[in-house]
Amino acid sequence: MTLAPDAARSTGASRSVRPRSWLGWAISTDHKRIGLLTMGTAVVLLFLMGILALLMRSQLAQPEQQVFSPDLYNQLFSIHGSGMIYMVMTPFAIGLGVYLVPLQVGAPAIAMPRTTLFGYWLYALGAVLMLTGFAMPTGAHADGWFSYPPMASSVYTPGNGTPLWIVGVFAATVGSLGMGWAVLWTALRKRARGMTMLRLPIFTWSMIASTLMVIGAFPSLLAALTLLAIGRVEPSVFDSNVWNIGYQHLFWFYGHPVVYVMFFPYLGAVGEVLAVFSRRRFFGYKGTVISLLVFAALSMSVWGHHMFATGQATNDYYSLTSIALLVPAGIEYFALVGTVLGGQLVFTTPMLFALAFIPQFLIGGLSGIMVGTPVIDYHVTDSYFVVAHLHYVLFAGSAFGLFAAVYFWWPKVTGFLLDERLGRVHFVLLVIGTNLTFLPMFWLGQFGMPRRVATYPEWAGFGALNLVSSIGAAFLAAGMIAFAMNIQVSFRRRPKAPADPWQGHSLEWATASPPPRYNFTPHLPLPPITSNAPLLDARTRQGQGRA
Repeated sequence: MTLAPDAARSTGASRSVRPRSWLGWAISTDHKRIGLLTMGTAVVLLFLMGILALLMRSQLAQPEQQVFSPDLYNQLFSIHGSGMIYMVMTPFAIGLGVYLVPLQVGAPAIAMPRTTLFGYWLYALGAVLMLTGFAMPTGAHADGWFSYPPMASSVYTPGNGTPLWIVGVFAATVGSLGMGWAVLWTALRKRARGMTMLRLPIFTWSMIASTLMVIGAFPSLLAALTLLAIGRVEPSVFDSNVWNIGYQHLFWFYGHPVVYVMFFPYLGAVGEVLAVFSRRRFFGYKGTVISLLVFAALSMSVWGHHMFATGQATNDYYSLTSIALLVPAGIEYFALVGTVLGGQLVFTTPMLFALAFIPQFLIGGLSGIMVGTPVIDYHVTDSYFVVAHLHYVLFAGSAFGLFAAVYFWWPKVTGFLLDERLGRVHFVLLVIGTNLTFLPMFWLGQFGMPRRVATYPEWAGFGALNLVSSIGAAFLAAGMIAFAMNIQVSFRRRPKAPADPWQGHSLEWATASPPPRYNFTPHLPLPPITSNAPLLDARTRQGQGRA
């Protein structure tokens, strides 16, 4: 099986040895390098956004504190929210697909490699532009990750922070679109012989569903940002409420599907981890595939539940479509639980993160159905209840899936292992910190604390719960320090990992660690592909042969 020459022709790559300099990484069309650049950039930004969160929690730990001015606090929460959504969770998910999907489908390279590389650099440029706002005399963008007009117009938000934010988010979104297209096209058109659609690993299916939403919903954000840019030049555009509400419709048509772009890839990663460390096949494979596609389709119909309080949304319709999401979501949860039940569980670090993902994301999902119900949403809109819901989705859920993926595929990417003891410390600190930080926010919202406030009066009675939340943030910081130490120890000691340290199920574990330039070689041929778990099939056949 000779793949390298074909791959070289298909990518237009040089036949020379891959350069190891920074320039070699910057211009490489190897999907693995592009995926690593994307995920590495996202992880660096994750630490930066975490620092912004700690600064906010220091302000809110006690009532009537003035650690920062209200304007600077607005900049902190706006860039933190924008960074986590546009620059961390979404790009990491897409970068994981860029790295893994060609390997999992048995392809020597990604489709549209130059587009994929260009997409990464647009994303990196967007992140730099967004953060550059802090260096401006008037400060960074301060109107939230949603940037509603007319507050985001030049009349109410003068200076260069918001224009930099608009251009940065626009560039990053175009980059994500390009990378998403490449991942989808690879899964659909570059599969190895025998890799039918219903033999794709569950992670690849999660990327297919995600990239369909990227292609369907992300252009709406580009249209909204264009409208916002026009309003910066001509503020009278937003004198009419029609344009203000129209912006919200455009924004939330993107804003709800993107939640699932930040969820599905991590759900797929958790599914892979649970199956491997339960020593059994992924349970309910076909039902989960169908549910992912149905979920992706329904996600395009629920955006209006973010607009109940405006009085400009059809409550019955958007409430019905929001509640309908319970059906495919329930199938996916039963599949995860069914994979674990009856299995021979191995409690490695990735398995611990995957197991914690299930109940924690469930809290985020169920509270999402609550805010998708008009009568409840009217009560909790713009309160800390919504902050708690969002963070249980994107941190207690998706971030735990992210770390499960990192610990699981780290030996494949680097060729050496992460430390299990530090990994368990990281896990324990994150479980404690996540629930101490975000669970009290449900009660804060129920008791009436509004979101996006720089301080609060002592008589409101929010102090004790905010202090608990800030203590939890310190645990999260300690957990992230443990994660950084684990990476540093792994690179320093380099404990060598075999090609398949976990007895994996999918094709990426059939090649070397790290994989060669074109993934598979004549010395590392593809095994027969007879299901979505070809390596498990091969081990089963060998066991039967010995018997």
